[in-house]
Amino acid sequence: MKTKKQVVVFNILIIAVLFIIGADWANERIRILFHSYFADIAIPFGYYMLLFLVEDQFKRLQKWHSKALAIFLLCSISETLQYFGIYALARVFDPLDFIMYAAGGLLAAFFDRIIFKRLFSFW
Repeated sequence: MKTKKQVVVFNILIIAVLFIIGADWANERIRILFHSYFADIAIPFGYYMLLFLVEDQFKRLQKWHSKALAIFLLCSISETLQYFGIYALARVFDPLDFIMYAAGGLLAAFFDRIIFKRLFSFW
């Protein structure tokens, strides 16, 4: 379990560093994509990683699709609230955010099922 925590904390720190660095160094198109959609992928990824830490305590969260669905629903509710003018996680409604939330959750599930499985098999 200690290794699991270390890997999750490391991933979340990488996301935080990417937020801090930003994309001001890049060309205009990358800057716009970063500021528009990076958080919409990174936040579900980070939430999934946090659920990954507590999955041993909650049976329903042990399957990757349960974690991914829970994260997608949480982020989607937030985005829907933004449509109605209630600010949760962000302030601007963008229907493409739903796709980015799904991408972030599925990317995290890929790390969970493929990358972490291989990584933890070495330890």
